[in-house]
Parts: sequence; C-alpha cells; structure tokens
Amino acid sequence: MAAPSNSTESIQVSMPEVVKFVRQLAHDLRNHLNAAELQSAYLIEIAENNEVREEIRRLRGMIAQVGTSLQELTAALSQPRLTQMPYAAKELIEDLQQKIAASHPTESAQVNWADDSGDVTLNIDPQLLLPALAELFVNAFRHERAEGPISAAARKENERFIFTLSEPKRNFERSTENWGREPFRALGQGHYGLGLYRTRAIIEAHGGQFSARYEKGSGSLVISVTLPSAAPDA
Repeated sequence: MAAPSNSTESIQVSMPEVVKFVRQLAHDLRNHLNAAELQSAYLIEIAENNEVREEIRRLRGMIAQVGTSLQELTAALSQPRLTQMPYAAKELIEDLQQKIAASHPTESAQVNWADDSGDVTLNIDPQLLLPALAELFVNAFRHERAEGPISAAARKENERFIFTLSEPKRNFERSTENWGREPFRALGQGHYGLGLYRTRAIIEAHGGQFSARYEKGSGSLVISVTLPSAAPDA
C-alpha cells in the first residue's frame, strides 16, 4: 500500500525557476493590463458624460499603477546590468547622506556618520549602488530597531572600500548566515521581501561582498559592504 503523501512536504524549486515563473506571470498580466488600458481609452472617447470620463481616467491611473508594480517586481529579480564609472568613495558617501536625508528627514538625523575612506576611487554604477545602500537604511529604520543612534562608517583597508552600518537591536535571534539570500521571507502589502536580495545582487555584481553579524555585547546588527577599489586605469 502506497504511503500517503505529505501535503506539508517542502517543494524544491531553484531561485532561477522562481524568477522565470514570476517574469512569465508578470508578462502575462501586463498583456491583460495593456488590453484594459486600450479599452479604457476607447471608453473615454465614446463616453458622453464628463463625470464618467473622469472616472475612467481614474481607472486608467489604477491600471497604470499595477503595471508599474509589476515592472518593479521583475526589476528586483533581474540580474543587475552595470554601467560603471570611476567614482570617489567620499562622493559616494556624500551622495548617500543626501539621499537618506531627502527620503527620511526625521530618521536620518539619528544617523552618526564617519568617513575615513581617504582617496579611494571605486568603479561603480551609482544609479544602482546608491539605492542598494539606501535600502540598508530603510530596513534599519523600519524593522525591530531598538533605542539609540545608527552608525554608518566608511574606511579604506588594503585597497578596498569597507562600509558598515550598525543598528541597535535587542534580543535579536535571527540567523545572519544567509542575509540577503532569502527573498519573499518578509511579506506585506506592496512589499515582497526583495530589498536585501536586490542589494546583495548589486553589490556582488560590483565584485563586492555583503555580510551581516549580530554583536550581543553592544546589541547591534552590523552590516558590512566591501568593494574593490578601481584599477589605476579605470
């Protein structure tokens, strides 16, 4: 007699297969959205009532927002394509400070910055790397934060650029071994647990390293980003 199947048994699916599925699903949904967009445009043309036209325009805006969300989802799962350029590490930190201050003016005032990166020049895609680093701050501001300031520090070490972010956390029990390798773990409305996954992918595409550790003594989660310096002729 065959053993009964276990409905709780884990299904083994590789991440590339998940990405392929999500891309195909998003593609199919966008096709339906495009059809709805065309239909709504036609309805605006034939509608005789101004109030009806306005409601249809609102509907088109909602449809467009769904399409944008699908594009953002597939972009977060895609392999980063870099357009690199020489970039001074000090300028990167200055740009990051400005970005955080603009997006989170209240929380950014509680960040202590220290920049000892010296004259390090990096070979990076700032359009991708800046949002990736900013995501670390967004997580620090939102998730399980304890009282106390956040520390952001940059330094030069053996021709490498090292950036660390220390955020106060009490009684932190999660494993940091696979930090940024577990997409879809923390889900919420409009959030799919892809922020750190995307950040890791971008850092590693730059030839860098991304890691996290919890220091019980200080009660801090310390996230480290290491990037190689640019070659002299970069």
